Amino acid sequence: MENKIKIGLIGLGTVGSGVFKTLKSFENVEVTKIAVHNINKKRNIDGLDTSIVTDNAYEVVNDPEIQIVAELIGGTEPAFNLIKTAIANGKHIVTANKELLAKHGQELFEFAQQHNRVILYEAAIAGGIPLIMPIKTILAGNRINKIKAILNGTTNYILTKMDVLGESYTDVLTEAQDLGYAETNPTGDVEGFDAAYKITTLATIAFGKRIKLENVYREGITKIRPEDMKAANEMGYKIKLIASAELDEQGRADVRVHPMLVPKSKTLAHINYVTNAVTLTGHPVGEVTLSGPGAGEFPTASSVVGDILAIVSELDKSDYILPMMRCFHTQDAEPIDIVDTENKYYMAITVKNVMGVIGNIGKVCGDNNISVESIVQKQIKDECANIIVITELCKEKSIRNVIGAFKNDPAIISVDSLIRVQL
Repeated sequence: MENKIKIGLIGLGTVGSGVFKTLKSFENVEVTKIAVHNINKKRNIDGLDTSIVTDNAYEVVNDPEIQIVAELIGGTEPAFNLIKTAIANGKHIVTANKELLAKHGQELFEFAQQHNRVILYEAAIAGGIPLIMPIKTILAGNRINKIKAILNGTTNYILTKMDVLGESYTDVLTEAQDLGYAETNPTGDVEGFDAAYKITTLATIAFGKRIKLENVYREGITKIRPEDMKAANEMGYKIKLIASAELDEQGRADVRVHPMLVPKSKTLAHINYVTNAVTLTGHPVGEVTLSGPGAGEFPTASSVVGDILAIVSELDKSDYILPMMRCFHTQDAEPIDIVDTENKYYMAITVKNVMGVIGNIGKVCGDNNISVESIVQKQIKDECANIIVITELCKEKSIRNVIGAFKNDPAIISVDSLIRVQL
């Protein structure tokens, strides 16, 4: 086909390779230049013309013939400057870069609007799950006010294996690293950074207000114990790393990432291993859950290529393409600090096996206006007992006061776990 749309790729790793392989199936596009970090690295990609590969990414963004640039390297630099340069040179952008969007999305979208170019980013939130375009099109008539999501496959894999095998976090992490599901340095995943980047952008799009990354509360999975998994199961829950965003009646945003006990009656409780899922709640649709592969070569390439082809279909048809997919947010969401939220809580407490300790726990909770839903003594060993407490809905600041009070009680040895419970 003559007059093919010319595409430039920045990055030829797992996702970039999948994008290149997938685009070969479409006759109306052509990848004409690819930037890589190591030009001497051998790549097992059929049909790759090494003459179009460069280790200078600016050759891609400055190429006058390229109309669409797909940025697939991640991180903030040099991705930020490369994208701005490409936009200034009249190119449309497709990216899978969740960190860049969470930290610099506002500036990039405003810059793109000034130059009448679009940035599409379906792959940046949930890999192969169609999410951003459905929110901006099919669900555009809804007022979405709640998101509950599993957005990180690594942590979901680890928690699922801990649940199934009864093994410790450390043991399962090692296995996940050996299998390639976790990085050598897993901090970005297991401490919740990756999910925080994603929920920041997702909530911004769904709520129509800018969410600032610095206002997103974040807590990882490294303190989850096999004992917590077992106790949660016995009480009808599964433990998941949940990315959550809610708007209250005043339009304030409570956005966070942390482990939660999810009732087995909820769909997210049954999302296992590397699968991702997003539950959106709004009016008039009610509750909708989308699930699928959140990462991987071809699932992520599916979203990237879908964005590329969406742009291709509009080129030369309008001077202002894809208006529904552009960002026009003018208002920052007022954040709700985690200490001002209300939640249910799971507490695992090790105590001395002495008379009255359970009563003391209940009294401290009552003194801080916390009602206890259940309190169970799990086992006695070495003159110590394990106590599991589930609270009713209460203020975060109140539960923190309770934890502080427990430290001053000689009968309480330690608070081993404090995990919020999804309602």
